[in-house]
Amino acid sequence: MKIRGGFSTLAALLVAQALWGQSTNPPSQPTMKVGVINMQAAIVGTAEGKQAAAELQSQFAPRTTELQNMQKQIEDLRVRLQNGQTTLSDEEKARLSRQGDQLARAFQRKQQEFQEDTNDAQQDVINRIGRKMIDVLDKYSKENNYSVILDDSSQQTPVIYAANGIDVTQDIIRIYDQAYPVKAGTSGSSGAAKQPARPAPAPATPAKPQQ
Repeated sequence: MKIRGGFSTLAALLVAQALWGQSTNPPSQPTMKVGVINMQAAIVGTAEGKQAAAELQSQFAPRTTELQNMQKQIEDLRVRLQNGQTTLSDEEKARLSRQGDQLARAFQRKQQEFQEDTNDAQQDVINRIGRKMIDVLDKYSKENNYSVILDDSSQQTPVIYAANGIDVTQDIIRIYDQAYPVKAGTSGSSGAAKQPARPAPAPATPAKPQQ
């Protein structure tokens, strides 16, 4: 899943703050120091991000299984109709066709709800971690005299080229994990309430059945 949503604004604010600080410095200041970060990779790479992957996968696993089962039922009905073109009665073929249509409509509705719910859950996690990561990045930038740090995972700040030496993604992950350590064995809703949730790739969504 692409997890850029919610970060373009945060990244833009950080860049604006850096540029503002640059504009207030004396004209004799040396060439400004520029860095890049992949916020998407940084979030997923934190200990919180990795733990969230497992939590979200577990949370949505039952619905993923339900969709997969519905998809199999639809496919089974399609095969029965195809194989029974010369053996099934018209009444039976009509019944199977109606049953398949009903299942397909239910599948599409549940699949859409599933996608919306997983997107909402992921965005909530991303926003919570993102706000803290911006604070970490802001402090890091000031301590290391960066004037600007661009998010090269954001469409709002596209980076065409960046030398490896100016990428601070791994540094930010390391500092974030030190500032917000994850307790071993923490899981479930009670654990999520005590510490920030973690972003994760979306649980696998079953493909739409062939009509």
